[in-house]
Formats: sequence, structure tokens, C-alpha cells
Amino acid sequence: MKIAHGTAERHVLTVTVDNEPGILAKITGLFTARGYNIDSLTVADISDDHAISRITIVTNGPPQVIDQIEAQLDRLVPVHGVVDLTTAGAHVERELALIKVQGTGEARVEALRVADIFRASVVDTTTESFVFELTGAPDKIDSFIALMRELGLVEVGRSGVVGMLRGAEGP
Repeated sequence: MKIAHGTAERHVLTVTVDNEPGILAKITGLFTARGYNIDSLTVADISDDHAISRITIVTNGPPQVIDQIEAQLDRLVPVHGVVDLTTAGAHVERELALIKVQGTGEARVEALRVADIFRASVVDTTTESFVFELTGAPDKIDSFIALMRELGLVEVGRSGVVGMLRGAEGP
């Protein structure tokens, strides 16, 4: 990541766009051109007629750089709106993860105990492993993965962050 004046902060940006080929490449190219990393990226169709998609991007950067990225995203023709959830107000963030853990005996029992505390669901099991499904804030998932590392973590798949402003108002 390029170093700019100011301290890098984590930001969650939502971008509403026309659902058309090449828009994701335009948006990621904007980040690439500036030398900034995308920590998480999710895209989904959000309209009945499949014409509009919502892109959620998690990135880090000083406030002035995030403002510049927002302004440049807003200028792209197929973009309908950009919201920085981090500065817009109270919001909800969630992520889905599948976590495969190997274990037998006491390690297996402990993995199930920890999963119960985190409200993770067992979505697959064999005599030597589990696949847990966990939904929650990224920090919660990070904590669960750290504990499972000690118990026999094998593999992790994460969906990426999805976020939304709280309350009755839209973006």
C-alpha cells in the first residue's frame, strides 16, 4: 500500500452500480492504479430485474485517500452511489466463513465446545474432521479461526464483508 499523509484506517464502502460486464474491473482498476489493496470484496445482484448490483469493498487508507477514492468511484458512469459505512453512521457488518477442523478425541470435543460458544453450525462431519459455518462480524470470525488453529485448523473459506446502515433509511 502506498504511504500517504495521515494514518491508515479501515473503511467499508458500498457501491451501487449497473449490473453490466466490466464494471468490477473498472472499480478494482481504480484501486490498483492508486496502489491500494482491497481487503474484502463482495458483489451481488440486488434488483428484481437484475439491473443493479451492490459491491462492498473493505480497504485501508488515510481519510483523505478514502475521500478521493469515493469521489473517483462516484464519477464512474455505471455507478449510482457510493457510501462509506465507516463514516456514514451506525452500520452492521457480517461475513460468512466455512472452517474445516481436523480432530479426534479431546481436541474434537473441545472444537465442538468452542463452536457452540461462537454459535457455529456443523455443516459437514467425518470421524476425523468438521466443517463449521460461522456468520458474524469479521473480528468474531478472526477469533474463532485463531482458537481453531490450536485445535487442528485445516482450511478456511470466507465470503467477504457485507454491510448496511442501521435504521429505516437507505444509503
